[in-house]
Amino acid sequence: MRRSWLVTAIGVMGCGGGSMATSGTAGSGGHAGSSGSSGTAGTTGAAGTTGAGGQLSGSSGCSLFTPDDVWNADVSGKAVDGTNTTKMYNLIGSTTAIHPDFGPGFGIPITVVPQSQPKVPIVFDAYPDESDPGPYPFPGPGVVKVEGTNDPTSCDGDCHVIVVQQVDCKAYEGYGCQLNTDGWHCANGAIWDLKKNSAGQRPNGWTSADAAGLSIYAGLARYEEAMAGEITHAIRFTLPCTSDARVAPATHQAVPGGCSSRPAAPPMGLRVRLKASYDISGFTPFVQTFLRAFKKHGLILADNGGSSSTFFFQSEDSARWPDAINDLKMVPASAFEAVTP
Repeated sequence: MRRSWLVTAIGVMGCGGGSMATSGTAGSGGHAGSSGSSGTAGTTGAAGTTGAGGQLSGSSGCSLFTPDDVWNADVSGKAVDGTNTTKMYNLIGSTTAIHPDFGPGFGIPITVVPQSQPKVPIVFDAYPDESDPGPYPFPGPGVVKVEGTNDPTSCDGDCHVIVVQQVDCKAYEGYGCQLNTDGWHCANGAIWDLKKNSAGQRPNGWTSADAAGLSIYAGLARYEEAMAGEITHAIRFTLPCTSDARVAPATHQAVPGGCSSRPAAPPMGLRVRLKASYDISGFTPFVQTFLRAFKKHGLILADNGGSSSTFFFQSEDSARWPDAINDLKMVPASAFEAVTP
């Protein structure tokens, strides 16, 4: 089913003395109902630091799909897509800086649960026909992490829930999730087998917890991998508008309201990279970790943000992110270029 996105802007405060982000991103809809079950969840741990893709594990002990997966691809040698590079510049302005949409206390949280975590039914209220049916191993209050709130029974933003189950190595992702009196409700949901290639896991035309039909978990940088000095996968990013089109690896597209009056936008699934010529030597080693990943693995256009989410990229919610994240806001859009799928 094709549909437009309802984009919700969420104000969030940055770390340190400055504002790091001013809006959340919108995802695909879905509501799920089930009886909540509590359990013991881990937190993301140290990530693998090998250069090959598919090595990212953290406390889940799971790889990030297969080494040859699109998320793990080295795109530094891909041909430039001049048409979509120009569209991106025209849409957001070439001087607009990229913006980290995460920091201490905000971002998209990840909950790691053991294999023994009980699975509970999910009610998908908005898009059940494009959702992988439950049950999902969603734990209860005090354990589960819901984007934008500390109270899973009350959420009015994107409310993503990302749960990774150990041993089975599956990522359970929901959008618009809330724990109601009758259990978990989400707008929609997707299950990703992290031991397999992500290609083909969503039917063509289907959304996911992301507007592009992609895995959100795959596109989030984790604190541990960034601090370890290497991010071995692409990162998800958002633009205020996308066209009514998609390119691989996206399986779905969505055009927000109000975009018809703006310059032509690029398609969902667009991959961009930091230009090889962009000098990163003046940045701190921590920031260079992101910039090297931007050059090698790039960023994938996964969702539409609000009007203020001009050129945002996402990572996990962690209280430990340093203020140095703000230095990434010095990198202009003109330093990036779109590449062919």
